[in-house]
Amino acid sequence: MAELSTDLQALHGIGSRHAQRFRKMGLATLGDLLTWFPRRYEDRRTVKEIAALSDGETVCVRGFVAAPPTVTRVRDGLDLLQVPVADRSGVLRVTFFNQLWMKAALSPGTEYVLYGKVERNLFGCSMSNPVTERADSQSETGRIWPIYPASAGVSQRTLCRAIREALLICGGSIPEFLPEEVRQSYQLCPVKAAYENIHFPENETALQEARRRLAFEELFLLALGFRGVRQRRQSDAAEAFADADMSPFYDALPFTLTNAQRRCIAEAFADMRSGVPMNRLCQGDVGSGKTMVAAACVYYCVRNGRQAALMVPTELLARQHYDGLSALLSPLGVRVALLTGSVSAADKRDIRRRAAAHEVDFVIGTHALISDGVEFEALGLVVTDEQHRFGVAQRGALTAKGRQPHVLVMSATPIPRTLAMSVYGDLDVSVLDELPPGRRKILTYAVSGDYRPRVYGFLEKQMSEGRQIYIVCPMVEASDDRKAVTEYASELEKVFPGRRILSVHGRMKAKDKERIMSAFAAGDADILISTTVIEVGIDVPNASVMVVENAERFGLSQLHQLRGRVGRGKHQSYCVLISDSRADETRQRLRVMVTTSDGFRVAEEDLRLRGPGDFFGERQHGLPPLRVANLLTDTELLQEARTAAAELSPERCPATVKRAAELLSQGATA
Repeated sequence: MAELSTDLQALHGIGSRHAQRFRKMGLATLGDLLTWFPRRYEDRRTVKEIAALSDGETVCVRGFVAAPPTVTRVRDGLDLLQVPVADRSGVLRVTFFNQLWMKAALSPGTEYVLYGKVERNLFGCSMSNPVTERADSQSETGRIWPIYPASAGVSQRTLCRAIREALLICGGSIPEFLPEEVRQSYQLCPVKAAYENIHFPENETALQEARRRLAFEELFLLALGFRGVRQRRQSDAAEAFADADMSPFYDALPFTLTNAQRRCIAEAFADMRSGVPMNRLCQGDVGSGKTMVAAACVYYCVRNGRQAALMVPTELLARQHYDGLSALLSPLGVRVALLTGSVSAADKRDIRRRAAAHEVDFVIGTHALISDGVEFEALGLVVTDEQHRFGVAQRGALTAKGRQPHVLVMSATPIPRTLAMSVYGDLDVSVLDELPPGRRKILTYAVSGDYRPRVYGFLEKQMSEGRQIYIVCPMVEASDDRKAVTEYASELEKVFPGRRILSVHGRMKAKDKERIMSAFAAGDADILISTTVIEVGIDVPNASVMVVENAERFGLSQLHQLRGRVGRGKHQSYCVLISDSRADETRQRLRVMVTTSDGFRVAEEDLRLRGPGDFFGERQHGLPPLRVANLLTDTELLQEARTAAAELSPERCPATVKRAAELLSQGATA
């Protein structure tokens, strides 16, 4: 195992400068290198004669250098080296840009193999910057070749050479975490063969077997880790709540709960009566009614003589939750308090005293809830809203303020159930897959920039009817954040003279952002421009239009969340996605937005097009890094891995169990 932790500078040709470049990529040891898996592969085995080449194809050509290379200086900083390569069927014109060293490497009369993209026109065939090797010493052609994620200063060739050497040094030291009986039962290749063939596959079959083995291992360890968490949780004891009369709560609601809400509430109540701490995820689309599920759980908790806490990511959301929930619960005898950073010092002291003395039943707040000095006499339920915004440690800090309290986490990012069972493997999952009746569909349109004048005319009409507008204007570069929103706001002030326009950008302090968003929510502006994703959960019933400029810059799930900022009142609402991109993928993604308002279908398409990594963005969801497995496409393999983990006797493989726990802790702290 010692070799895996060896510094990269032990490799030939990796000095301190190169090692620094590798470290910027997160690669410091030989073990890091071995898990830097290819992002794709090139099949460099197909060789064609020059006369048979087609325009646009990428293949190998085997031929002789027909004449000495020539060098042309096009301009300062651009030199062209050109050489003819011939086989029995014709001549290929080969050009190298700024690679003058190739002049000495190409000898007339010597046979070479070239791999590259073909360009064919009336003047014949050509290739630019092909991979070039002598035919008698091939190493990068004539095989399936890995293409790695790379960065400036570290070339593909350098990466391949370093990884090949690391395999030679460490191949025998790679730990085998799959028990032999699991490996045999599921016909998985040994770990050494898997690493060799994921990097430098002998053929397609070897590559598929290597990928299947490594993906299975990741999913197996993930399932095993979550199994350990669940078993530890099952061994914990929590006060079993008794049945309570919920009719006062249901009678106080100005609407009838959906069947999905009732189902989720029943699942949560069953957990809280079980004598084991509830650890449940309630996930549902924007507007599906997660807050009412939480409110029912809070009321049930309080009727059982315990306290509840709700933590949300921003003061504005905390205030909105407080206004809505205190209006519902206070008449039912639930004492509600608000604890945020902006609460006065005197009020904070009073709320802390009342919480510690059980003179308040339900505290709603931000991160202030987990600050030192906040104590609860009988905390029985912890709820976190928009749970992806909180790290595992933050949720744990709030839970630690009680004695095995029940935990309900809510997410407005709907994801397929199979994926949710993996990402939130330590949680039981409730799904709100039904919207309240009467909620109007948000009409969505995808248009090019040419339609902007018509869009502006429509916005003016909406504002003249008293409605408010969101406009999201993503920055082009990180450094352009403030400039982008300022310039866009200036332009809109000319388009809409006399209209009240506010803007927020990423460089603002959190309190300034909240002040502006609060002003918009209060109706003190007609248009809110943002270069960042507008906070999920903000409720502005009067906002009826969401305009997203450069919509191709957002993932589908982000666009769906933005669309959910409107349609919260009685007015018909609209979402306008503006994009000049002609890429097929962009058109495909925007078509999904136009044709469906189902968040689960949007999420599935987003996962299909972008993959789980980009789907979740910053990994605060607690999922360890999956380098090979794909949680969307490897569903069958996931089921096999979960079955294998469920059948395993942990005492027979302590090293495997330890590794699974380590991976989960990596996800928790990421």
